[in-house]
Amino acid sequence: MLAAAISASATAVLFLPVGVGVPAAHGLAALSLLERARTAAGRVRLRLALFAGSVAAGGLNHLAVSQLASFQGELTGDRHFGLQLLAVTANALCLVVAIAGVVVAVADGGTTLVGLRRVLDGWMIAGSLLTLGWVLLLHRADQSVDAFGSLQDLARVVTDILVFGLLVAMRYSLKRPERTATTVGVLALVALSASDMMRILMPAPGTWYGIPCAAACSITGLILIAVAPWLAGGTSVVDVDQRIMPVVGVVAAFVPVAICVLALTAHTMVGGRTNVVPLVLAGSLLIALGIRQGIIHADHLHITREATTREALYRALVDGTRDVITIVSLEGRVRYVSPAAHHVFGYRPEDLLGARLPLYCHPDDLTPLMHAVETLRQEAASGIRGPGRRVSCRVRHANGRWRHVESTISHHTEGMIFSSRDVTDRVNRQEVLEHLAFHDALTGLPNRALFTDRVAHALRKRITRAAPPAVLFMDLDGFKAVNDSAGHAVGDALLIHAARRLQASVRAEDTVARLGGDEFAALLEGEAGTHPLRAKDVAERILSALTQPYQIAGNEALVSASIGMTLALPGVTPDELLRQADEAMYEAKRAGKGRIRMHSPQPRQTGYSPSPEAGQTATPLQSSDEPAAHELGRGPHTAGTRNP
Repeated sequence: MLAAAISASATAVLFLPVGVGVPAAHGLAALSLLERARTAAGRVRLRLALFAGSVAAGGLNHLAVSQLASFQGELTGDRHFGLQLLAVTANALCLVVAIAGVVVAVADGGTTLVGLRRVLDGWMIAGSLLTLGWVLLLHRADQSVDAFGSLQDLARVVTDILVFGLLVAMRYSLKRPERTATTVGVLALVALSASDMMRILMPAPGTWYGIPCAAACSITGLILIAVAPWLAGGTSVVDVDQRIMPVVGVVAAFVPVAICVLALTAHTMVGGRTNVVPLVLAGSLLIALGIRQGIIHADHLHITREATTREALYRALVDGTRDVITIVSLEGRVRYVSPAAHHVFGYRPEDLLGARLPLYCHPDDLTPLMHAVETLRQEAASGIRGPGRRVSCRVRHANGRWRHVESTISHHTEGMIFSSRDVTDRVNRQEVLEHLAFHDALTGLPNRALFTDRVAHALRKRITRAAPPAVLFMDLDGFKAVNDSAGHAVGDALLIHAARRLQASVRAEDTVARLGGDEFAALLEGEAGTHPLRAKDVAERILSALTQPYQIAGNEALVSASIGMTLALPGVTPDELLRQADEAMYEAKRAGKGRIRMHSPQPRQTGYSPSPEAGQTATPLQSSDEPAAHELGRGPHTAGTRNP
């Protein structure tokens, strides 16, 4: 769009007469601003409408001045005075309306002090340039050139310079992506100011290789004004409250004063005379500078008070919370730790300053923690402020114990901020609940749900020709009599002793479970399940352990056990495997109790050929004259039907 605007201005300069090109450019800029105002709302519409009125008044001023120059000496007194009045009035309207439009934009956002500071910044820039322009006008008058004839041209310079100063002040009050339109507007004012200054300083007609320089600058500036509102930020509201100024912003305020001093000094040194106007302008700049610095100081006092209040509130919140707040730099070094760290982790906050991540984190939890930290570090490097990350890890307490911690990691101006909470009690309660859900409350052994899950897991991980798992199903014979005669407390103690004997009779990697009542089960994997005779050895060891006398509260209790065994064939399900073991155990009871029975069904899949040592026969393990368990065909029954 800017390239098109420059091309259009070049075309107008080359092919249109000055008396047509400049008024046409004024009309184009005014229409563009009005059209853009139709699509805006609120103060933005008012601002654009004022700019359009200023441009239109400037065009009217140009037409009046052109008529005065064209018919010099031919106009009657009344017509000459009328044109002069029209030119002065149009110029005054252009000046007042343009400044009003910029002031509306500048004062649209921020506090009252910030808005006043922006206006003073604009005046200081404009005042310094006005002083320079007036000095040039005095210099021309000292050279015996009619100063009054140049005063009309200088009036337009006043308008351009004042608007230029306010636009510069407004530009730095906008967000960076929204500065394009204001930057183009500043360039347009530079071109218009150059045009009007050329009319003052250059002798007529002021051409360069046949190109009218003043007209070329005017047309270029006006076309840039026509384009500016359609660029990024053309309808932006100045809503950035830039209360904290950078150092360059404070130092830059002295530049306009230096311009005034240099201009007046140079004019005096070459012998020029000085009147009251530049002195008043220079004095106003000094006053504006003093007021501006006072405003900045007052605003900084407000900022300091607000910051102190916020810091006190922040300290009260951080110091009063039981969560540990930690600020870490992007390099992973601790910058701040809240006092709660001493209560939660046992470390003094000052001892943790300067330490690097990972900070006392469990080695097994390093990966998720450092992954979250690296993600936030990459986001900060790319300018992205994504959502916080939640990480759970274990942190070593000062006493050497591990504490479970939940942390939320978020972006911070100094790097990252960790909000950490000790959830050890909650994790312990959750572990207790999970243990109760899958373990027997009396004996602590796995319950039926967990045992079934482990059987399913053993079946899933079994591969072809690998050792099949074996399942033993046990029921205590005579437990009901002990429980009824000696009481439930003795019965419970007997069950606990039986559970310990079961655990001692198998390997650590095998699983022993209490299924309910006086029923127990064991899952034998690996070597124990490779051969029925080896599984039988485990079963006999269990039977021998369970039939030993129980010393409970000074009394001796005797019980026996019936044990059913089964080996997993390909394709069997966990429920079927448990049913087979239960059938074998029931057959052991039918055979006289205190016995071991093996369930040995036919293979379920074609192509499965058990080896002779696999023991898949109908022969019972107890004696050759007893029927095999699989011949009974009796379905499973639950604990309590035999021994309630």
